[in-house]
Amino acid sequence: QVELVQSGGGLVQTGGSLRLSCAASERTFSPYTLGWFRQALGKEREFVAAIIWHTGKQYLADSVKGRFSVSKDNANNTAWLQMSSLQPADTAIYYCATSSYGIVNAEEHYQSWGQGTQVTVSS
Repeated sequence: QVELVQSGGGLVQTGGSLRLSCAASERTFSPYTLGWFRQALGKEREFVAAIIWHTGKQYLADSVKGRFSVSKDNANNTAWLQMSSLQPADTAIYYCATSSYGIVNAEEHYQSWGQGTQVTVSS
């Protein structure tokens, strides 16, 4: 499994922006998919976004389309989740994860997970 180290997150007001990062420790890092999930307090973890590593194609959950985007830097084995127009409903712990498959929105297909980072949006 790959070690994924997350950073970013924190407290932001409604309408604000944050960027989360996810860095892999391996020198040779080539997942099929890097995904982002979130889990709000008392709720199940849900898919947020994903990027196909070798093509850069993005997938976004309907709830974040137009507000979130995913990017990556192959040379530095890092991906980012850029979040803007944040709402209180976006408050959650955010996780990055890697998968060897292209089924982007199913967490059971992801093998390695970051430690999670808290995002809190105040109203």
